[in-house]
Amino acid sequence: MWSFFARDPVKDFNYEILPDTQETSGIWTLHRGKRKTGGEPLSVFVYEVSTGTEEQTQLAKAAFKRMKTLRHPNILAYVDGLETEKSLYLVTEQVTPLAAHLKAQSERGGSGELEVSWGLHQTVKALSFLVNDCHLLHNNLGIWAVFVDRAGEWKLGGLDHMTPENGDASTSLPSAKAVHPDMDKYDAPESPNCGEKWAGDVWRLGCLIWEVFNGPLPRASSLRSLGKIPKALVPHYCELVGANARARPNPARFLQNCRAPGGFLSNSFVESNLFLEEIQIKDPAEKQQFFQDLSENLDSFPEDFCKHKVLPQLLTAFEFGNAGAVVLTPLFKVGKFLSAEEYQQKIIPVIVKMFSSTDRAMRIRLLQQMEQFVQYLNDAAVNSQIFPHVVHGFTDTNPAIREQTVKSMLLLAPKLNESNLNQELMRHFARLQARDEQGPIRCNTTVCLGKIAPYLNAGTRQRVLISAFSRATKDPFPASRAAGVLGFAATHNYYSVLESAARVLPTLCTLTVDPDKNVRDQAFKAIKSFLTKLETVSEDPTKLAEIGLYTVANLQVNGLTEELSDFQRGTVIGCHLSNMSILPSVGWSGVKPAAIGLWSSENAFSEVMNHASPSGLADARRTLPSANCKVWWWRNNGLGLFFMVWARTLSSSEG
Repeated sequence: MWSFFARDPVKDFNYEILPDTQETSGIWTLHRGKRKTGGEPLSVFVYEVSTGTEEQTQLAKAAFKRMKTLRHPNILAYVDGLETEKSLYLVTEQVTPLAAHLKAQSERGGSGELEVSWGLHQTVKALSFLVNDCHLLHNNLGIWAVFVDRAGEWKLGGLDHMTPENGDASTSLPSAKAVHPDMDKYDAPESPNCGEKWAGDVWRLGCLIWEVFNGPLPRASSLRSLGKIPKALVPHYCELVGANARARPNPARFLQNCRAPGGFLSNSFVESNLFLEEIQIKDPAEKQQFFQDLSENLDSFPEDFCKHKVLPQLLTAFEFGNAGAVVLTPLFKVGKFLSAEEYQQKIIPVIVKMFSSTDRAMRIRLLQQMEQFVQYLNDAAVNSQIFPHVVHGFTDTNPAIREQTVKSMLLLAPKLNESNLNQELMRHFARLQARDEQGPIRCNTTVCLGKIAPYLNAGTRQRVLISAFSRATKDPFPASRAAGVLGFAATHNYYSVLESAARVLPTLCTLTVDPDKNVRDQAFKAIKSFLTKLETVSEDPTKLAEIGLYTVANLQVNGLTEELSDFQRGTVIGCHLSNMSILPSVGWSGVKPAAIGLWSSENAFSEVMNHASPSGLADARRTLPSANCKVWWWRNNGLGLFFMVWARTLSSSEG
């Protein structure tokens, strides 16, 4: 039982101080810390009680009590605390001292006037809250008393010397210069209790502004030199550090003066922040207008602010505020600042949910901006959660949605599975190309088919491409006919010699008398290209390897036909062979040839073999995973050709 009362309370404290993170902050030392349960990052202010520091201990305990009771968005947020005989622990939101933040931002080329204007606005608003609402005097305002959170928000801290406005600061608590003698340069020149109650605090506000723009204040007289203080702020700064204490403005009036048109605190960044702070009480029309304007302004806003303040508001507006499609543009702009992991965690779930929306404006915006996020979509999500919703766009009555749906396939095709790509998508493409009343949509469908052809399997390419492009050449819309010609040209390597001569060229030749000049020009170019390659092969068959023409899916040997789509990863030349005399002398006992392919290059053959067997090329026999399939390959170095025989083991009944 006695061990319970003797237990060290620090060990039971639910916060961990990270090693080597100490930084001086007045009488406190500031550490980075985290919650033991959950790992949430926090800041921990620590004060060590020692002999001869009674005044500092009195200040630390006073600040500890104030932090517990003061709550304001612009005052450092108290999370937890622990007071022992030896130490005081003050846990707050994760922050960085303002001086360190400004230095780091300066090294990165940041901390422009926009960021500083909002930071000063927050600091003055906190000071106004203390003076006018709480009737308290800060008595310690300076760059050392301001901290910055991860969103770039400035928070007022340093409450060690705070006193009631009707109290006597000289007797209730030690003054700042009594603890730190070098602080006297920040004291107002008049005697205490001279002028308005806020006179001393707004003088120190002037010192803070001077140091934000010019660095550490060497002496009180330096306040007369404006240095880098912006022109819009100069007249208001001069009021703060004026010799007449009674003329110094109340913090609320200073804020109002600087917010006037043309004032330092009158800009899009401050306006956006103020709107976000009150967004919950804004009406839908105001929110819509705000998000539309926000997209244009984001480029000039600080990155941390966009990530940690704007993004949560955008996600909330979509999730609970029915903001709709208007949030998409700013959402994707902010998304550029996120890491891949953050994007997956914060934005992808929202995008997946957006695709299920029946809001047409939402759907078309998603399709138009897909390029910005498609790289973060995994194949499983695309096939199971996104594509089933996207395909509804192919049959939408709105032509713009149908067109954007077709264009989006250029980005989604590499992620689609066998069924969605080769069956479902081809079915929709065939219907659009043949029956859609909009010529541009028929044209774009043809163009898209030509571009996604490499992702189709060999069987689909053989079944679809020539038919689809031939259909396009008969379209009444000239651009569709031209797209059909270009489709043939772009996919020339998927047609056999026979197909090129018997099916492709006759189709192209009919377009040489097309009424549209552009179609005729494209047809002549394509015809010349096909003829040149056919003539080259006719003169020298070994040039096939250089030309890279022609793939077929069905190869015949002794009357047997087998589709080799599983193997056709390279360039294949169709062969009709009546005997097996060209095969290498290997044992054929117990096997029956089903098909033979003749590859035109070692790279193409190697790619097929790597697909069929991980060990690659070898002058040996390999066995495929299927029990009934065996593969032999052989290289004739003289011809530079490669053979593959797909054979099956004979059953006992076949003998």
